[in-house]
Amino acid sequence: MSGRVCVVTGATAGIGREIALALANMGATVVIVARDTTRAARTAEEISRAAHNPSVSWVLADFASLDSVRAGAAEIIRRHEKIHVLVNNAGVAKKHRTLSVDGIELTFAVNHLAPFLLTRELLPLLRAGAPSRIITVASAAEAHRPIDFDDLQSEKKYRGFTAYAKTKLMNVMFTYELSARLAGSGVTANCVHPGAVATDMLRQLPWWLYGLISPFLLTPEQGAATPVYLASSPEVEGVSGDYFVKGRAKPSSLPSYDADARKRLWELSEALIDSHLAR
Repeated sequence: MSGRVCVVTGATAGIGREIALALANMGATVVIVARDTTRAARTAEEISRAAHNPSVSWVLADFASLDSVRAGAAEIIRRHEKIHVLVNNAGVAKKHRTLSVDGIELTFAVNHLAPFLLTRELLPLLRAGAPSRIITVASAAEAHRPIDFDDLQSEKKYRGFTAYAKTKLMNVMFTYELSARLAGSGVTANCVHPGAVATDMLRQLPWWLYGLISPFLLTPEQGAATPVYLASSPEVEGVSGDYFVKGRAKPSSLPSYDADARKRLWELSEALIDSHLAR
């Protein structure tokens, strides 16, 4: 991975940190995208030191703010002429309905709109770096239920897991639509279910449920294995539009293959982002 620029979001902890560390160990130039300056700087320094790789840096972007995401993308564009790997890993799960600074339901804003916007802003650099790869961390929760386009922001009824699962389905649908739009460009797009990983996000579960499943959870390092494989392995060069589990392409849920719904989600996402950024 020497000479390849890899951007990893949500890389100050959990799976994201392990992905960034693995890529740094392979000699990649790693850019950590995070919302906290202190944690980002500390993580970049720790990864750089552990990997004996001086080419680890960080960029500030709070995924709860569309302006912040765009500013973070602009900083990456300022520093780099090309990107070879983008890992959309940052995510959130909330028990109670919360709004972002833009007035958008937070889980929807962070898990879907932010990576949608970041990817869109960085596409010129990904095209310049082709062959390049976009990996989006989804979840098996995407199979929970289809998207209700009349309630994208869970205004009618909010349940934490349902809101999270809905955004994970959006991640898969976004990946498939993105892959189709990038056909022939040399930029691939795949998504991944990393497994049930012991991260802070799962602590949003009821305490008794977390206690019940915790002995069976994967470590963040184990959860990072498939995203790292997709980011670096020559075996998947040119592979695009797939959903990976344990290093293998697997079928995703039936709703994720609805081409009309994918196009509708894309257009609604663009319209929502552009209307907020235009304010």
